[in-house]
Amino acid sequence: MDRDPRPEKVAVVEEVKARLESSQAAVLTEYRGLDVVAMAALRRAVTQAGGEYRIYKNSLVRFATRDLDLDLDDLLIGPNAIAFVDTDAVGVAKALRDFAKDHAALVIKGGLLGDKRLSAEEIDSLAQLPSRDELLARIAGGLAAPMQKLASLLGALPRNMAYGLRALIEQGGTLGAPADAPAEVDAPAEVEDTAAAVEPSAETQPSDETQPSDETKASDDA
Repeated sequence: MDRDPRPEKVAVVEEVKARLESSQAAVLTEYRGLDVVAMAALRRAVTQAGGEYRIYKNSLVRFATRDLDLDLDDLLIGPNAIAFVDTDAVGVAKALRDFAKDHAALVIKGGLLGDKRLSAEEIDSLAQLPSRDELLARIAGGLAAPMQKLASLLGALPRNMAYGLRALIEQGGTLGAPADAPAEVDAPAEVEDTAAAVEPSAETQPSDETQPSDETKASDDA
């Protein structure tokens, strides 16, 4: 910078430095050949994408980038403007690419993503990625189906509980035994007959008729 720079130049350099430090990305473009109407449309497109399109003198931008140890000197040739990205680098890259398709005078020269330098080809690749809004829409769409299923399950829960209470009342307030529970098995009849046969009965006990009488004993003694 000049040995005795004017305050307005110092202010511009500080402004460029602040914008570069606070921005997520910055894209340098050459706008030679664009008229006032086209420039206004370009600024509007960049703003809607989440950025800001500003024109600075190359010499002042060069001072700002050197102070930040950013090597962009080879891009600072010709009438340049910088698209500063505040929220969505992909969205701004898409806006610039789409505008350049309809306006050949706009040339995307390169830029920065954080403090990493990007070539024009890398910015074109960045523009092909899903934008922030597109990603949010995909996430919302992916969450919609599970949420709808959960809502239907929650809606059916009270109805299923009512069915369960009704069944419980009809069973007398207790839950019945499981349908597949084994029933009690009666003892086989032949086993009972065998047990009865083992026990002695009155018919098998020796009777008085089989006992020797007194007369028989007396005759034996004689």
